[in-house]
Amino acid sequence: MQRRRLLAVAAALVVASGCSSQDDETPPSASAPSPSASSSASESSDGAREAVEAYVRALNSRSATELISVGGVEDQEWSRQEAERILADRGGRGWKIKDVRIQHDMGPDVGSARLLAEDRAGESLRDTFTVTREKGAWHLTVFTGQPAEPGKESAATDEPRS
Repeated sequence: MQRRRLLAVAAALVVASGCSSQDDETPPSASAPSPSASSSASESSDGAREAVEAYVRALNSRSATELISVGGVEDQEWSRQEAERILADRGGRGWKIKDVRIQHDMGPDVGSARLLAEDRAGESLRDTFTVTREKGAWHLTVFTGQPAEPGKESAATDEPRS
């Protein structure tokens, strides 16, 4: 009986150690990533953080081209229009990053980024983005109006009609 309990405890420890969280929450940072980061998780967080910093630079410089680049979408009429709307709302306000937190809560190439910034007037900007890595480059999901591919319908969110 004692041996069975010992084996059950050992098995529970093995299972519990295999279920540890894969979250990679990085500490708050208002500066460039640390050059001492050497693990792939740290490099992933650094790349995602750089994308958030590029987003803030695009807002401050009112650059639609930079915003489109950090958004990882093609430079087309729809993306230019959406970038202009974003810049009209948040651009040119001298944002300073107060905190950036990156979590790889959806895998090594997808996660979330939380941004806290403050403008010259002291107003806060709090935003959460999905961050994705495609072909080695990190992008923020800031564009919501991307048209569906030709021949494909987008998912409906209306209640079904009977």
